[in-house]
Amino acid sequence: MGLNIVLIEPEIPTNTGNIGRLSLASGSTLHLVKPFGFELSDKRLKRAGLDYWKHISLFIYENIDDFYAKNKGKQFAYFSSHGTKDYCSIEFKEDMFLVFGKESTGLPENILKENIDLVYNIPIYSPHIRSLNLANAVAITVYEGIRNIKSQ
Repeated sequence: MGLNIVLIEPEIPTNTGNIGRLSLASGSTLHLVKPFGFELSDKRLKRAGLDYWKHISLFIYENIDDFYAKNKGKQFAYFSSHGTKDYCSIEFKEDMFLVFGKESTGLPENILKENIDLVYNIPIYSPHIRSLNLANAVAITVYEGIRNIKSQ
């Protein structure tokens, strides 16, 4: 039932560790695009992912161009608090790539502009919140994708 979780330039090791654990639990593949805001040997990353890292299906890319070159022709959905489409409207497919930006600034402006019809958001119903935690946003989206695929 695999989905692909893509983190572009992740900055917080505990988020990436939690998302790594989520990728394994959900049968998804984790794709990390450099540069990172931490080292893969970071204790916080390992602690959040527990002893599961050796089991995670993981791909690492030197930069965004490397990622796109190696995944040409795939189906993508991008996530941003600036998206105008609700994530529940996605027609999830197995092997789909769910792309998330870094914690501080989200996805790069050029990626958002070039893929405007594929940018989704998770609704936030409080004016006091700018965005969700990255690991939470990934979890919400991945399990909605699994639910959607299973019901097809």
